[in-house]
Amino acid sequence: QVQLVESGGGLVQAGDSLRLSCAASGGTFNVHAMGWLRQAPGMEREFVAGIRRSGGSTRYADSVKGRFTISRDNAKNTVTLQLNSMKPEDTAVYYCAAARSILAPIRASDYDYWGQGTQVTVSS
Repeated sequence: QVQLVESGGGLVQAGDSLRLSCAASGGTFNVHAMGWLRQAPGMEREFVAGIRRSGGSTRYADSVKGRFTISRDNAKNTVTLQLNSMKPEDTAVYYCAAARSILAPIRASDYDYWGQGTQVTVSS
């Protein structure tokens, strides 16, 4: 059983940057692909970024490509999401998630463990 705890959310202005962190415990971190997903009010949870379990290979939603960067440190059991050039439409609750797979899934239903979420609000 993997426990995930996110941190780093907050209120920023458009164009600002933010860094989200996720700390994992209770399991073997490097056997899980990791992802960040987000959910805005009234919307379905959507994939934002993912990284394969060994690190290196990443994937991004088109809406964040070039602005967000996901990385992981398997020695520290952490995964981070760097959010740059933020836009009001990035406002959502951001979730860290782990999947028992090599590559990070796109579908939220394919993730096995979830954090509690952290709120990110971008004002215009």
